[in-house]
Parts: sequence; C-alpha cells; structure tokens
Amino acid sequence: MRTGDASTSPQIKTNVLRLLEGAQIPFRWYEYEITDGKLDAQSLAARIHEPPEQVFKTLVTCGATPRTHFVFVIPGTTELDLKKAAKACGQKYVEMLPQRELLPLTGYVHGGCSPIGQRKLFPTWIDETAILFDYICVSGGRIGLNIAVNPEALRAFVGAEFADLCM
Repeated sequence: MRTGDASTSPQIKTNVLRLLEGAQIPFRWYEYEITDGKLDAQSLAARIHEPPEQVFKTLVTCGATPRTHFVFVIPGTTELDLKKAAKACGQKYVEMLPQRELLPLTGYVHGGCSPIGQRKLFPTWIDETAILFDYICVSGGRIGLNIAVNPEALRAFVGAEFADLCM
C-alpha cells in the first residue's frame, strides 16, 4: 500500500484528486492492490488500516420519477435503507441503479464509484454517522484508490445533506 496527502500523488491521478486539489480541500489518499478480488468495506478497511465504520461506500439509485438519480454515501459496514433514502430525497421509492448503468451514468465502475467528480452532479446524501468522525474514507475514483476527507468538507463540496440512511 502507498499513502500520501494532497502534496503528493499516487501512480495514477484521478479527477477526484484533481477536483479536491483545485478546491484546496485537504485529503489523504491510499493506493492499494486488489489481488483477492474483495472490494467490500471490511477488506478495504484492513488494507488501508482504517476503522471499518469510517470506510464509506457510494451508492447510486433511481427514483420513482423517470430519469431521476440520487447518490447515497453510507458506511460500508451497513446497508442502505431504501425507505429512509426515499424519504430523504422526497420520492415514493428509490431502487438501486442496475450495475450495467453505473459507468455510462457516473463515469465510474462498480467498486470505484466516488461521490466526487461524477459526470453529472446528482442530489447526494451522506449518512449522518459521518459527522462523528474527523474524516471518512471514500473511493478516489478508481478501484485501488481511496481518499480520507473531512465529512463536512465533502458535504459542502458535493452539495450533499446529512440524513439517517441505514438499516
């Protein structure tokens, strides 16, 4: 594993890093290898030596209204409560975006989806537990790259809201 901060760069720089640097938002990055195929939060937390409850995943959903999409950033150790998510975004219901639609919609692959730098800025919610931490870890825009960023800075940068989202 390689690690650094905004003053250094991983082997492959992503739009996530460029956008954070441009906005002068402090962050740390973790670059790691996936040799066992495990992309879950527990495995990732062990790889980057961070508490599992601080490793968050980015989920994209479809709303009840056609062609509406919403982004939810939740602890990787939990599951998104679709009813709470729908309530947060004012929809009758939300459902997970089919995996095959993720790359064309966001520009990210499954396992590398970040709330930062998507092709379009979708309405975004971050689970309220994020405010308990000085930083949370989210994808850096590709598999094998994560960033640690202050949750309030992330919220402000992507125009997100905090909400109770998990089961």
